[in-house]
Amino acid sequence: MATSELACTYAALILHDDGISITAEKITALVKKANVGVDSYWPSLFAKLLEKKSVDDLITNVGSGGGGASVAVAASSGAGAGAAAAAPAAEEKKEEPKEESDDDMGFSLFD
Repeated sequence: MATSELACTYAALILHDDGISITAEKITALVKKANVGVDSYWPSLFAKLLEKKSVDDLITNVGSGGGGASVAVAASSGAGAGAAAAAPAAEEKKEEPKEESDDDMGFSLFD
Protein backbone atom coordinates (compact mmCIF):
# COMPACT_ATOMS: atom_id res chain seq x y z
CA MET A 1 0.00 0.00 0.00
CA ALA A 2 1.35 3.41 -0.93
CA THR A 3 2.14 6.12 1.59
CA SER A 4 -0.73 8.28 0.32
CA GLU A 5 -3.24 5.49 0.85
CA LEU A 6 -1.95 4.70 4.32
CA ALA A 7 -2.01 8.34 5.35
CA CYS A 8 -5.62 8.71 4.22
CA THR A 9 -6.57 5.45 5.90
CA TYR A 10 -5.07 6.53 9.21
CA ALA A 11 -6.65 9.97 8.93
CA ALA A 12 -10.07 8.39 8.30
CA LEU A 13 -9.61 6.07 11.29
CA ILE A 14 -8.62 8.99 13.52
CA LEU A 15 -11.69 10.96 12.44
CA HIS A 16 -13.95 7.95 12.98
CA ASP A 17 -12.45 7.24 16.39
CA ASP A 18 -13.10 10.82 17.49
CA GLY A 19 -16.67 10.69 16.18
CA ILE A 20 -16.03 13.38 13.56
CA SER A 21 -17.65 13.10 10.14
CA ILE A 22 -15.17 11.98 7.51
CA THR A 23 -14.77 14.50 4.69
CA ALA A 24 -12.05 15.12 2.13
CA GLU A 25 -11.20 18.46 3.74
CA LYS A 26 -10.71 16.91 7.18
CA ILE A 27 -8.61 14.07 5.79
CA THR A 28 -6.48 16.60 3.91
CA ALA A 29 -6.04 18.70 7.04
CA LEU A 30 -4.88 15.72 9.12
CA VAL A 31 -2.50 14.53 6.42
CA LYS A 32 -0.98 18.01 6.03
CA LYS A 33 -0.60 18.32 9.80
CA ALA A 34 1.34 15.02 9.75
CA ASN A 35 3.65 16.40 7.01
CA VAL A 36 2.79 13.62 4.57
CA GLY A 37 2.61 14.39 0.87
CA VAL A 38 -0.60 13.04 -0.63
CA ASP A 39 -1.95 13.33 -4.16
CA SER A 40 -5.02 15.55 -4.18
CA TYR A 41 -7.43 12.83 -5.32
CA TRP A 42 -6.86 10.40 -2.41
CA PRO A 43 -8.75 12.28 0.32
CA SER A 44 -11.81 12.72 -1.90
CA LEU A 45 -11.77 9.02 -2.89
CA PHE A 46 -11.65 7.96 0.74
CA ALA A 47 -14.38 10.41 1.71
CA LYS A 48 -16.66 9.16 -1.10
CA LEU A 49 -16.05 5.54 -0.13
CA LEU A 50 -16.77 6.17 3.52
CA GLU A 51 -20.03 7.98 2.70
CA LYS A 52 -21.33 4.67 1.34
CA LYS A 53 -19.62 2.21 3.72
CA SER A 54 -19.57 2.13 7.49
CA VAL A 55 -16.07 2.28 8.98
CA ASP A 56 -17.17 -0.17 11.68
CA ASP A 57 -18.21 -2.68 9.01
CA LEU A 58 -14.91 -2.27 7.20
CA ILE A 59 -12.95 -2.79 10.42
CA THR A 60 -14.87 -5.90 11.48
CA ASN A 61 -14.69 -7.47 8.02
CA VAL A 62 -10.93 -7.10 7.59
CA GLY A 63 -9.45 -10.32 6.32
CA SER A 64 -12.72 -12.11 5.74
CA GLY A 65 -12.75 -13.74 2.35
CA GLY A 66 -15.53 -14.74 0.03
CA GLY A 67 -15.62 -18.33 1.31
CA GLY A 68 -16.76 -17.36 4.80
CA ALA A 69 -20.27 -16.41 3.73
CA SER A 70 -21.17 -19.87 2.42
CA VAL A 71 -20.10 -21.49 5.68
CA ALA A 72 -22.20 -19.04 7.68
CA VAL A 73 -25.23 -19.76 5.54
CA ALA A 74 -24.75 -23.49 5.90
CA ALA A 75 -24.35 -23.20 9.65
CA SER A 76 -27.56 -21.23 10.02
CA SER A 77 -29.65 -23.79 8.14
CA GLY A 78 -30.29 -25.89 11.25
CA ALA A 79 -30.29 -29.70 11.01
CA GLY A 80 -28.29 -29.82 7.79
CA ALA A 81 -25.50 -27.80 9.34
CA GLY A 82 -23.76 -30.81 10.88
CA ALA A 83 -23.53 -32.63 7.57
CA ALA A 84 -22.49 -29.48 5.73
CA ALA A 85 -19.75 -28.75 8.25
CA ALA A 86 -18.48 -32.33 8.22
CA ALA A 87 -18.03 -32.38 4.44
CA PRO A 88 -15.32 -29.68 4.27
CA ALA A 89 -13.49 -31.26 7.19
CA ALA A 90 -13.37 -34.58 5.34
CA GLU A 91 -11.94 -32.86 2.27
CA GLU A 92 -9.16 -31.29 4.31
CA LYS A 93 -8.00 -34.65 5.71
CA LYS A 94 -6.30 -35.94 2.59
CA GLU A 95 -3.76 -38.68 3.13
CA GLU A 96 -0.26 -37.70 2.29
CA PRO A 97 1.81 -40.33 0.50
CA LYS A 98 4.32 -42.01 2.76
CA GLU A 99 7.88 -40.94 2.20
CA GLU A 100 10.37 -43.71 1.65
CA SER A 101 13.17 -43.87 4.15
CA ASP A 102 16.78 -44.74 3.43
CA ASP A 103 16.32 -48.04 5.28
CA ASP A 104 13.81 -49.18 2.68
CA MET A 105 16.30 -48.62 -0.15
CA GLY A 106 19.04 -50.69 1.44
CA PHE A 107 21.54 -47.93 1.97
CA SER A 108 22.03 -44.90 4.17
CA LEU A 109 24.16 -41.80 4.14
CA PHE A 110 26.72 -43.19 6.58
CA ASP A 111 27.27 -46.73 5.18
